[in-house]
Amino acid sequence: MTQPMMTFNDGHTMPQLGAGIWQVPKDQTARVVREALEIGYRLIDGAKAYGNEEGLGQGLRDSGIPRDEVFVTTKLWNDAQGRDATLKAFDASMTRLGLDRLDLYLIHWPVPKADLYVETWKTLIELRDQGRIRSIGVANFNEDHLQRLVDETGVTPALNQIEIHPTLIQSDMRAVNERMGIVTQSWTPLGRGDFEAPEIRSIAETHDRTPAQVVLRWHIQHGLSVIPKSEKRERLAENFAALDFELSQADMDAIDALDQNQRTGPDPQTFDMR
Repeated sequence: MTQPMMTFNDGHTMPQLGAGIWQVPKDQTARVVREALEIGYRLIDGAKAYGNEEGLGQGLRDSGIPRDEVFVTTKLWNDAQGRDATLKAFDASMTRLGLDRLDLYLIHWPVPKADLYVETWKTLIELRDQGRIRSIGVANFNEDHLQRLVDETGVTPALNQIEIHPTLIQSDMRAVNERMGIVTQSWTPLGRGDFEAPEIRSIAETHDRTPAQVVLRWHIQHGLSVIPKSEKRERLAENFAALDFELSQADMDAIDALDQNQRTGPDPQTFDMR
């Protein structure tokens, strides 16, 4: 199965479909990562806050797949913003991962109240320029946060990972990212049971697919990178098979119409957990 690639504004590329490891238990992470790579995934999305970076690294090593063939993402947590804390946190993540180079490092949340995200972004630029990170980006950044990064550093994030699913389609932020040349990546892509909607079940029956596959295909055809999570090998394989069919424009429109501007996670403008 051919894996479509996304091209960043820095010229580097990333697989469009990946496996996320949020809420995967520490003692299961290495297995989940290894099985995902065996199925064909070549993008693994992790974060310091997930508490399982060691397992990500172990699964990568256990797979036997050459390091250069796998795209690895991790994220800086909110309590480590600011130059010195960011440098320390990055080193700690790399130790846990057992890697000497990272493909993509993200600022996990802007935390506007702390007002450290620009200083933190400058530190990511420094790490990138040292060759320790290939590409740098953000997660959960709104337009004003993104514009401030560009205005104060001249460097545009390669990727912005935001909450997107059929009941939160984020048309405005997707348009902002596209206008700025930023890849949009969807987290919580299935929402809170969005795939249970009758409209999605009907589309799934038409294509002889599962509702979850339909929702993932909707993300893919919108040009979004998507990182569904599962601890089960059969579900990982099912998710990966979203690459091998197509929805009609009518299908896409029907799913778009489910939008309720309904978040499952916090608001980036106010989230301050550290």
